[in-house]
Amino acid sequence: ALAQQAGIPDGVLNVITGNAEPIGKALTASPVVRKLSFTGSTPVGSKLMADCAPTVKKISLELGGNAPFIVFDDADINLAVDELIKSKFRNAGQTCICANRIYVQQGIYQKFSQLLATRVAELTVGVGTEPNIDIGPLISESAVQKVEQQLTDGIEKGGEVITGGKRHALGGTWFEPTVFINASEDMLCAQQETFGPMAPLFSFESEEQVITQANNTEFGLAAYLFANNINVVTRVSEALEYGMVGINTGLISTAVAPFGGVKASGMGREGSHFGIDEYTELKYRCYSISDK
Repeated sequence: ALAQQAGIPDGVLNVITGNAEPIGKALTASPVVRKLSFTGSTPVGSKLMADCAPTVKKISLELGGNAPFIVFDDADINLAVDELIKSKFRNAGQTCICANRIYVQQGIYQKFSQLLATRVAELTVGVGTEPNIDIGPLISESAVQKVEQQLTDGIEKGGEVITGGKRHALGGTWFEPTVFINASEDMLCAQQETFGPMAPLFSFESEEQVITQANNTEFGLAAYLFANNINVVTRVSEALEYGMVGINTGLISTAVAPFGGVKASGMGREGSHFGIDEYTELKYRCYSISDK
């Protein structure tokens, strides 16, 4: 109905529901289908890419992420905290571009941690369809268990929870919004996408160190950078191996900008004219014009 209201002719947009695997195999095997676009996990994206190879399809893949959120000591701390909450805790941390690893420069680490914990403790957990609710439930029991596993691993390796850290009193798959300090690179929360309302805080000393830490992942979807020194912003944003970089903002999605990542986060872009280009083929035509 919405497609018709938008003016799309009947038969152009088709919605097929059912078991994903046989539907996917039918699409990838068909020589009639010349383009496949997929949003989901990296393992499934890799399989679809292999399945598309025999028919040499054009593909777009928007896959997993492990976004770094970097705060330098000259940044506006209040702004950085506000934007981190938007990026990390919207949809209870269940977005592919949400901040996953928060790197804070050593000189402001304690102040930033305390301010963030205070703000996060004020978030309201409940049913998302009700008014004034900030944090809803996680998608499944296994999603809650993944957050718990990362927290347990982090605490065993020297981390500390300063707010939240457990299932919410509502029960079900609700989890308290959590701030976790003294995070380190050997923890699961540094290596895996959390997909939940937990913010692990890492400290760093130098620009070079944080670039190395931020890029130390197979993923390359989104990254965030907070600083006022334009030279730092330029150097770091260029060095980050990500398809999208938010500078002094935690919200980067807009229809007029190309959305997509690099490395194991996929290929191709959605949105903007670049997103339209993904569904076209470039053709060169050479004409010889006779003088006669």
